[in-house]
Amino acid sequence: MNDREAQLRSLPSVDSLLAQTPIQRLIRSHSRDLVIDSIRQTVETARQAIMESRPVGADVHALLPLIEQHLRDKTRPSLMPVINATGVIIHTNLGRAVLSAAAQQAMQAAASAYNNLEFDLDSGKRGSRLAHAGGLLRELTGAEDAVVVNNNASALILILSTLAKGSEVVISRGQLVEIGGGFRIPDIMQESGAQLVEVGTTNRTRIGDFAAALSERTAMLLRVHASNFKQVGFVEQPSLSELAALAQERGLLAVDDLGSGALIDTVPFGLEHEPTIQESIAAGADLVCFSGDKLLGGPQAGIIVGRASAVRRLKRHPLARALRVDKLTYAALMATLEHYRRDEALDCIPVWQMISCPLVEIHERAESWAAAVGGSVIAGESTVGGGSLPGATVSTTLLAIDCEAPDKLTARLRQAQPPVIARIADGRVLLDPRTILPEQDEALLRVLKSSI
Repeated sequence: MNDREAQLRSLPSVDSLLAQTPIQRLIRSHSRDLVIDSIRQTVETARQAIMESRPVGADVHALLPLIEQHLRDKTRPSLMPVINATGVIIHTNLGRAVLSAAAQQAMQAAASAYNNLEFDLDSGKRGSRLAHAGGLLRELTGAEDAVVVNNNASALILILSTLAKGSEVVISRGQLVEIGGGFRIPDIMQESGAQLVEVGTTNRTRIGDFAAALSERTAMLLRVHASNFKQVGFVEQPSLSELAALAQERGLLAVDDLGSGALIDTVPFGLEHEPTIQESIAAGADLVCFSGDKLLGGPQAGIIVGRASAVRRLKRHPLARALRVDKLTYAALMATLEHYRRDEALDCIPVWQMISCPLVEIHERAESWAAAVGGSVIAGESTVGGGSLPGATVSTTLLAIDCEAPDKLTARLRQAQPPVIARIADGRVLLDPRTILPEQDEALLRVLKSSI
């Protein structure tokens, strides 16, 4: 008998492994079928290693930790919290806005008991979920009414399908943008049944271009706020107030797809001005749609505010039911909006906490990390992200870690518990305190110490 045959014969059977005390504990904490499956796959992996003459421990004691690791990998949730050390505040790949503590608590309360999602407590009869958040949105934006759907693309689909199906929608060529995931405004408009009418050029469009394109079939003038890119130089676009005035004069609708959903001016924080929802309403837009999980700092949602007559039609459209949001979204959204009503957004909403955090505090955290795990502290830039304020940055301080293989270090960080998502620049691994929640510092340092 050669060594390979001897090793194969030494592999324990499934039954012998099941009799082991550690395996019995695993069965109690998982399930027998799940543990058996892990045993079989672990033994088969060992068998393949032996056949390929790769070194492997084939006895019970060597296989037990491998079975446990296989179980951990198999039962590890695919969606989990991570530490965002990238410096991108609204990181689409990492779930966009982090919810405030109040929003998290509101979701927990809504999930842990029955609630009045579609029940009128005054009359004792069936109510409408569409009534939730309307009052807060009216108060904060100056709009007459509001409706909430599951994201901003859905909001635009609902607007176009309800108010422009079979009719023409006029838009500047410079605003035929592609948003995340390859979704393009022309494709969305086509799916809604609206007919796209392009005016102007890529870089310059005037109000006269809109006026010249109007016909008996025109239903709407649409403005789409630039997302993920910025035009500079020889560029021109008509103002929203000009579009609204033209629409009102011709009996049409003016719709503003605002995207990021800012309720606070970004200029005081060293950023360029991001158009606010209040400004769009004041400019005369009939409808404004925006995301809930970008600069608003709430849950994923598409929020539409505007004239009561137009919103009423949206609520009655069959798509409104298909695109509606659930109790958890309403709970988180209303709790987020309450922060704005109480003038506490900068103190309570993580997106705004990160944007407004003083540089001295960022620097102190980076210094404390360097003292604990090594590395150097350098100046850097954070970005807002999420398609908001493209190209705009906020000064920050970074922890820079020099290593021979930065890609391998970032891979180890991603596989840690919790995973840490960092970035690489100039051959160094960089971690930005601005996007790491203060309560995550301890976990971050533990991961760094075990990974560097």
